[in-house]
Parts: sequence; C-alpha cells; structure tokens
Amino acid sequence: MNLSNLQPAEGSTHNQNKRLGRGEGSGKGGTSARGHKGAKSRSGYSKKIGFEGGQMPLQRRVPKFGFTNINRKNYEGINLDTLQLLVDNGSIKDTVDMTTFVENRLATKNEIVKILGRGELKAKLKVTAHKFTATAKAAIEAAGGEAVTL
Repeated sequence: MNLSNLQPAEGSTHNQNKRLGRGEGSGKGGTSARGHKGAKSRSGYSKKIGFEGGQMPLQRRVPKFGFTNINRKNYEGINLDTLQLLVDNGSIKDTVDMTTFVENRLATKNEIVKILGRGELKAKLKVTAHKFTATAKAAIEAAGGEAVTL
C-alpha cells in the first residue's frame, strides 16, 4: 500500500452527485446541464410555493369569503354527564374547579370552561367554572350543589 492506491473503506462514502461545470470533455460543462436561458438556469433560483409558471396561482384565482371575529371567545364545553361519570369513577368528591378539569384532561389551564346541561347530575357538587348554561346551573342546584362563576 502507498499514497497512490489509498481509497476510503467500503461503504463509507455515498457521494454520487453529477460534477457540473468541469469542462466540455466531462459532458456536463457549458450550461452545466441547466439548458439555455430562463429562470431555472440562473443562480439563486428557487421556485415559490404555489408557482404555476406565471399563470395566476390557485390561491389567487379562488375568491375569498366569510368573516372571522378576532374577539371571539371559544369555550371548552363540559357536560353534566361527564361530571357524573367522574363522580362514579371516584375522580372527584365534592368540589370541581379548573385544577380538576386539567388533571382529568377535560381542559387545558388556559382554556375558558363552560358547563353544559346534557345528562343528569345526581351528586352534590360545588362546581367552579367561567360560565354555566341555565339548564346546567339549575341541575347543579337541584342536586343540592353550588355553581360558582369565575
């Protein structure tokens, strides 16, 4: 072995790129396999997302419509039957608040919670939430509990 016959270990190199712009004799000289003229032949070319060759792109052809209220509050709804299920499982005893909702993965700590009136509540609970529907509040108080608004 000497310096004239050194080569990397088998499988250690993976470079199989075309060697562009290395003279006419290489077959990839001149235009370096980019063809003649046009945006793709220039250095620094990158196609924009959604570019359709100069045709009006789809996202600009399709009309815009609708309205999004930036001040809208999205409430995370929790129904009475869900609360009753947690009581039956033994997850909650007598008070329900934001920490309980977060622990039981019914809401995240930054969400606004609204108690909804689906199902029936048999347990006496002190429920603390941001909002209550009229039916939910009535059902909680009918069961002997208390609805506290944050």
